[in-house]
Amino acid sequence: MIKIGAGNLNEVFEELEREKGISKEVVISSLCDAMVAAYKKHLRIKEIENVEAYLDEQSGEIGIFKGKTVVEKVEDPDNEISLAEAKEIDEDVELGDEVKLEVTPEQFGRIAAQAANQVLTQRIREAERNLVLNEFLDKKGTLITGIIQKVDERRNVIVNIGKTDAIMPRKEQIPGEYYKPGNRIRVFVLNVKETTRLPQVIVSHGHAEIVRELFELEVPEIEDGIVEIKSISREAGYRTKIAVWSNDPEVDSVGACIGPRGSRIQTIVSELKNEKIDIVRYSEDPVEYIVNALSPARVVSVDIMADDEFAHEALVVVPDDQLSLAIGREGQNVRLAHKLTNWKIDIKSVSQMEQAENSDVQNYEYEEEPAENSVEDVVDPDELQEEIEEEMNQQAVDEEDLAEEVTEETEETEEE
Repeated sequence: MIKIGAGNLNEVFEELEREKGISKEVVISSLCDAMVAAYKKHLRIKEIENVEAYLDEQSGEIGIFKGKTVVEKVEDPDNEISLAEAKEIDEDVELGDEVKLEVTPEQFGRIAAQAANQVLTQRIREAERNLVLNEFLDKKGTLITGIIQKVDERRNVIVNIGKTDAIMPRKEQIPGEYYKPGNRIRVFVLNVKETTRLPQVIVSHGHAEIVRELFELEVPEIEDGIVEIKSISREAGYRTKIAVWSNDPEVDSVGACIGPRGSRIQTIVSELKNEKIDIVRYSEDPVEYIVNALSPARVVSVDIMADDEFAHEALVVVPDDQLSLAIGREGQNVRLAHKLTNWKIDIKSVSQMEQAENSDVQNYEYEEEPAENSVEDVVDPDELQEEIEEEMNQQAVDEEDLAEEVTEETEETEEE
């Protein structure tokens, strides 16, 4: 046996468990595996059967033992032992049993300790990595609180979240936000990536799900399932739209999110550094839903242009004085409404619609529809001319006959 610790090792194991969160069983198993690996390296044998290490926690000693099968006649000395020799070790042993023989080399101490230390360090690192990985895999998609450590040369924010540091890339930060080291920050766990060292945790401060988590924390009706968040669209640092629905007719979904005198929404707005939040009432009717999503702008009408599995398009008409409000600064309001409803929204003012309608009428008045068949296609021009001349001759004959009849009637009248 080799002495590897002074006195009781339980205190060392307990300290490792407190600091690293690694159980005593994992440490002992890693240490024994390390000693077996060192023993194989010392003998320059990669494969050897029935070899294991045993650690005495009280004395701090560890040794290498090899199992051998008890037989009548030894044919394989490396793996068999005679019954007589086995009786010297254990009087109760019988044929077919296995006995453990210590095979710890005399000059094994220093070499084994170095090799064991390397393997043990690796195993502890792996155990710690797996512990962190499992912990944050469970937290993926949730909101956690951390402390800002620093901002690196790439403008990534390093946030300490407990057993490890998380990275918040620039694209996941709120534009214009100042991240001061030492400040507490609430972030969304976006992803967890395995690495050769500790897992890399990616967090976000601008993700839309942060708004969901904050509402679930501040609005008891959402946590209880009475009020449901149907959709969220966010442009971090500027504006967020959230669509809510009440499963209880007696509970107002929007009012529940605002809270008494706006207390609930004000807490969330403060957490988001005064980011504007529009709470929209969800509706299964797309027309009503689109009208609500474009709030605070007033809407005159909504025409559904396409509604199928491939396209959702709507034309929205607003008063002239509401056009800029409906579109929003740089198109922000309509863009967020599109993300919230998943409908493509085209906005026009009343004047624009009237002008478009007048333009359509004028185009219709000046448009001549082509005749199906022209005269030339039906009648030959020469035949037509002959018909006209015959009609004129017949008309002249009829006029002469009529004149003669009038003359005769006049003469008869005079004679009477």
